[in-house]
Amino acid sequence: MKIILGIDPGSRITGYGIIRVSGNKTEYVGSGCIRVQDENLASRLHNVYTGVKEIIRQFQPTEFAIEQVFMAKNADSALKLGQARGAAIVAATGNALPVFEYSARQIKQSVVGTGGADKTQVQHMVTHLLKLGKTPQADAADALAVALCHLHTEQSMIRMSGQASKTVRGRLRK
Repeated sequence: MKIILGIDPGSRITGYGIIRVSGNKTEYVGSGCIRVQDENLASRLHNVYTGVKEIIRQFQPTEFAIEQVFMAKNADSALKLGQARGAAIVAATGNALPVFEYSARQIKQSVVGTGGADKTQVQHMVTHLLKLGKTPQADAADALAVALCHLHTEQSMIRMSGQASKTVRGRLRK
């Protein structure tokens, strides 16, 4: 069994989503947002770090997946986002969690089927895939999508490695 913590980083709102995977069964564990008040950036980053650290303590994930920084129109916003990512990653590595990073496009492609999906499409598919009774808040849904993307990527790699070994065995028999 594995527990995957997905993070959608932000310097004001950081979404988190946790899923449990046992065999072929994927189960929703929890999700929400770390909301940071209008403080200076150093205080916001500290709150992201302590918030992620508390989520790790509470849910005991075995793997950590996070969205990569994308180049925004505003360089200052991209820089702050990168710093929030760093705070979350330090919380994960401080708890000996392996860290996996995915682009926004990869996440949307994995969950919705198109890299250009909007937030409502991501929310809809996360709700459907995890059989949720209600639609999660947008940042929490994005974090759950990060966790699902990590799961789907791992499953694809396992399938591909199985196919590769079958191909090699087939060639060796000839």
